[in-house]
Amino acid sequence: MRGLPSWIARRLLLGVAQTAAVVLLVFALTEALPGDAAVALAGDQPDPERIAAIREALHLDRPAHERLLEWAGGLAHGDFGTSLASGRPVSTYITGGFGPTLLLASLTVVLLVPAGVGLGVLAARHEGRFVDRFVSSVTLGVYAVPEFAFGVLLTTVFALRLGWLPPTAVGYGTDLPAHPAALVLPVLVLLSRPVCSLARLVRAGMIDALASPYVAQARRYGVPGARVRYGHALPNAITPAAQQLARTIDWLLCGVIVVEALYVIPGLGTVLMNAVAERDVPVVQGLAVVFGVTTVALNLGADLVARRFAPRSEVAA
Repeated sequence: MRGLPSWIARRLLLGVAQTAAVVLLVFALTEALPGDAAVALAGDQPDPERIAAIREALHLDRPAHERLLEWAGGLAHGDFGTSLASGRPVSTYITGGFGPTLLLASLTVVLLVPAGVGLGVLAARHEGRFVDRFVSSVTLGVYAVPEFAFGVLLTTVFALRLGWLPPTAVGYGTDLPAHPAALVLPVLVLLSRPVCSLARLVRAGMIDALASPYVAQARRYGVPGARVRYGHALPNAITPAAQQLARTIDWLLCGVIVVEALYVIPGLGTVLMNAVAERDVPVVQGLAVVFGVTTVALNLGADLVARRFAPRSEVAA
């Protein structure tokens, strides 16, 4: 493990470079958006003088590279800029929508790990038998359904037909923990595809690990079956699953936008959709940077977890 500190240093430097690339890419993409924010803010029948005044007030008349340097410098100090639509700091939009989004993502991840790993281990233990075929068929079928369609189906059955759950979170605001019933359908939709992919990946990893020479050797030495499965095979099966989990959380950042729109939850996804509709470029940029930096951090963490559970990857490297 002597090379671990240098490996961490290299990964951190790579993360810094990726973060800088995210900032540049976000700015370039928002600059390429069609339309003019000054025209949108000037009203239905704007005159050229009013448009020019708005552009000057918002510094939109300055060269792009100057605005990029100013914006990047502000990001380094935690300043995401000011909303063009309301004049409020972008950070207030982020903090205002962060709670519901974090709640949805946290509940999904907390349920995802035991459900996905448990189903994968269960299918691997009964490889080729009815349980394995049933779990594999169900996970494949659910994974094939788009999240929006799956959400509409769940809402139709459990909210509109049976009346067991509320169809949306309208009226609850950001106080979602006090209304857990409103979280059931959104979390189920967010869980649907990640659980399936994680379960299938753990199943494949467990089957490969249980067929490996070191597991056969452990069995010859009389190591109990449970210890072989969960102490030797499962850690090696978790290695690719940890990286898949990081990619799954990346996907949650996108899936949460669909779910928040479907169930009218006032989170970051709703804030982003409203900002795009209003062409509020600073808010879009701020949220895109938050999502991008979160993705970079999660992938760094996944690499570290994978290295911890599979020290042989250090030798291979």
